[in-house]
Amino acid sequence: MGRFLSQRTTLWSLLSGLLLSLSFHPLDLAAAAWFAFIPLFLVMHRRPFRSGFAAGVGFFAPVLYWLNIVMTTYGRMHPFFSLAAYLMLVCYLALFFGAATWAACRLREKSGRSVLLTLPVLWVALEFLRSFLLSGFPWASLGYSQQSLLIFIQSADLLGVYGLSFLLILVNAVLAVSCRILWRRDFDALPRWALTVALVLFAANLGYGFLRLSPEIDVREKTLRTVLVQGNIDQAVKWDPAHQRTTIDTYLDLSFKAARQGPVDLIIWPESATPFYFQDGGPLSELVEAIPRRTGAHLLFGSPAYELANKRYSYLNSAFLLSGQSRVLGRSDKIHLVPFGEYVPLGPFLPFVDKLVTGIGDFTPGTVSPLPLNGAEIGVLVCYEAIFPELAREWVRRGSDLLVNITNDAWFGRSSAPWQHLGMTRFRAVENRIWIARAANTGISAFIAPSGRVTEQSPIFETLFLRGEVGLGAHTTLYTRIGDAVPIIFLFLGTWWLVQTRRRLGKG
Repeated sequence: MGRFLSQRTTLWSLLSGLLLSLSFHPLDLAAAAWFAFIPLFLVMHRRPFRSGFAAGVGFFAPVLYWLNIVMTTYGRMHPFFSLAAYLMLVCYLALFFGAATWAACRLREKSGRSVLLTLPVLWVALEFLRSFLLSGFPWASLGYSQQSLLIFIQSADLLGVYGLSFLLILVNAVLAVSCRILWRRDFDALPRWALTVALVLFAANLGYGFLRLSPEIDVREKTLRTVLVQGNIDQAVKWDPAHQRTTIDTYLDLSFKAARQGPVDLIIWPESATPFYFQDGGPLSELVEAIPRRTGAHLLFGSPAYELANKRYSYLNSAFLLSGQSRVLGRSDKIHLVPFGEYVPLGPFLPFVDKLVTGIGDFTPGTVSPLPLNGAEIGVLVCYEAIFPELAREWVRRGSDLLVNITNDAWFGRSSAPWQHLGMTRFRAVENRIWIARAANTGISAFIAPSGRVTEQSPIFETLFLRGEVGLGAHTTLYTRIGDAVPIIFLFLGTWWLVQTRRRLGKG
């Protein structure tokens, strides 16, 4: 009987994870996230950790399936080892789900605290922990499930994506407890206080979205006529020296075509658009410098870079900004590097591990240093830096008037990942009420307004350019001021609660 209940608990928990995955691309059924956890929360008391872990596997396995494309197609990893690495990551991420359900059940058992209070706090605390532990991987945090519903994500300018995660877990927990009580027909036991709080917060979030979604929120006094160039360079030949000239010719052709359609203030090329060291000069660098001189536009483009200090080279994943006279105005270096992609953690102890990225060795992280453009400042988020809210916030706090996300999503192939990546980037615009211009090698290139609206976007794997206007200037928000203070408080609060349970056990 016990084995049967255990199996049934695992199946219901897996169902919750699968239901939650429906709220992410390719289906983007955002409404599913508001009830997906009901099966899990109804059965988690039987197997507190196992049930949460099973839900995590059921969620992350379908959402992150594209990792196998990255590792086998571009990392040249054997399918067996790719599958093993993928499952290891899925299980690691599922630990955070399991820890949340285990901790909530423990607190209910040992200290009598209701899961309606503890579970939302613990969930947000663990999501926050996942964002920086072991370098951090905050992909597909719960709040991102609402990216397709503009009215629901406007509150991100208050508490960021974690505020939505809190509300989603609270609603799911209240619904689960209410369902159990209604099934037993014990109507007097309904958690009226929790129902009221959940309803008020849900209505407040909805009302706030209505108020903030006015056309004026995206309007700025100063604008830039901007072109995003999507070169669509095949990753298989991107770093082949024989294709360097062809690559640059593609970007030249698209840039000149865009300029012929009307005046341009800023042209943006994607991450590593120049597969050579622009800083070394030479014929290819001179071709790049011809763009600003002939169009009169500033040019921002991705390029590898290096620095020499104490007879040692440091390599950087960088973006250069050229003036209309082809003068280098500055260089911005990627700060948050991809583990096993741009560097190998504990490299001296893991000499047998190769990076997935074909290139020039381990990269060195840069620092936050906005680029100057005619009295304005530009903050550059390189590739998956756009999924780290604290990094975008820091660019804005340092005076950035526009965020630019240059990326090479060719690694993802024709999968859900480019859309998931774009959806998370939309939150950075809302959190800081700032325009974002996103140039991607194979797409999705897009202009994102401070409301989170995508005003223009490209299809994937097409060679093209997008023209649009972006506003300059960020409107200071509560999130810009306090950042992730609430998740930090929740992390300490959850830890304190659990420490108290150990003390009580010791006294007993």
